[in-house]
Amino acid sequence: ITCDFRHLLNPNPTTPTQTTIMKYVGAIDQGTSSTRFMIFNESGDIVAVNQKEHKQYYPQPGWVEHDPMEIWSCTCDVISACLKSSPISASDLSAVGITNQRETTLVWNAETGEPYYNAIVWNDTRTAPIAKSMEGKYGPDRFRAKTGLPLASYFSATKLSWLIDNVKGLKEDLKSGKAKFGTIDSWLMYNLTGGVNGGIHITSVCNASRTLLMNLGTLEWDDEILKALDIPKECLPKIVSNSEVYANGAKGGYLDGVPLAGILGDQQAAMFGQTCYAAGEVKSTYGTGNFVLMNTGKSQCPSTNGLLTTIGYKLGDEEVVYALEGAVAYCGSVIQWLRDNLKIIQDAPQSQTFAEKVDDNGGMYFVPAFAGLFAPRWRADARGCFVGMTAYNTRDHVCRAALEAAAYQCKEGVDA
Repeated sequence: ITCDFRHLLNPNPTTPTQTTIMKYVGAIDQGTSSTRFMIFNESGDIVAVNQKEHKQYYPQPGWVEHDPMEIWSCTCDVISACLKSSPISASDLSAVGITNQRETTLVWNAETGEPYYNAIVWNDTRTAPIAKSMEGKYGPDRFRAKTGLPLASYFSATKLSWLIDNVKGLKEDLKSGKAKFGTIDSWLMYNLTGGVNGGIHITSVCNASRTLLMNLGTLEWDDEILKALDIPKECLPKIVSNSEVYANGAKGGYLDGVPLAGILGDQQAAMFGQTCYAAGEVKSTYGTGNFVLMNTGKSQCPSTNGLLTTIGYKLGDEEVVYALEGAVAYCGSVIQWLRDNLKIIQDAPQSQTFAEKVDDNGGMYFVPAFAGLFAPRWRADARGCFVGMTAYNTRDHVCRAALEAAAYQCKEGVDA
């Protein structure tokens, strides 16, 4: 999350330092598995942090959902806990920014503030048939020239189409403006600024670039794509830059009067936070998934190797910076799967303990294609599998193969 501290620092270095008032910024990190709030001082030191996991819902094979109300509740809880555990109050915060899981999609009623359905998570695969039907005679790259993205269940447009087809009355409410579509940044910003009492409906340009509905050249919703997919423009949020003051926190809320001044999708936030400011600089981060992003400067860089052309960031009125991305759906979440589903480890560090007990993987490899394979293969029909398993293999080999899968998938993205 970006913030320019220069105006907060003492403008006169000869003035005694004891007259300088320390300033702080806060960051909401709403991820696939948990929500976190962090407070930093003007030196970038962490003053306070609080984190809370939310439930993952798997109603059918390949389906992944989150409860939007639980996400909002977790956000309130971590902000409150963070402020209570630190010596500062909300009024000491110069600004708060948001970073979020990107393609996860939800719709809510603007009159009641209630979601129509659970949020459909970015790694949900139920919309693979919808993505296939959208291809028509053009194939999976039908909208790639405009959006930088292939038609895939990964992106928000297919998820919104599923909601329109399966939630009674939603299409009419979307057309009338009664229902609002958004990614998680839109949902949080709406609630932080008042919800039904004047909450704003916006999304950042980098999150909009993950919907399959925004034109990378104009940075606006593309009318031709909306018409082709029969998605009403009335339901879409306003597209804004990644760094500007959008509004203040709602009166009476945990961030009452605090400027809300930054929104970056989680992977773009990581790229910016790791100072990839120059074309050619690359970051690779490992969370729920693994994402390799390369700054390509002021120019779009179409990929012929299965990578995504996307927005890197846009600071206020400055020119937009583009990026190339290799996206892997399951990385760190594989360890969570070992813990929660297979129950062969008690906590994440134990996976390393067991993996280090063997010299190698014993000839066993793991392909964690729980949501198909993303970049560079884009195979929605792929499924997870262990390969090369024999009676020789043990729990230790399973853990090692799971950890090695992250490295192999990352290498494939870097090579592409």
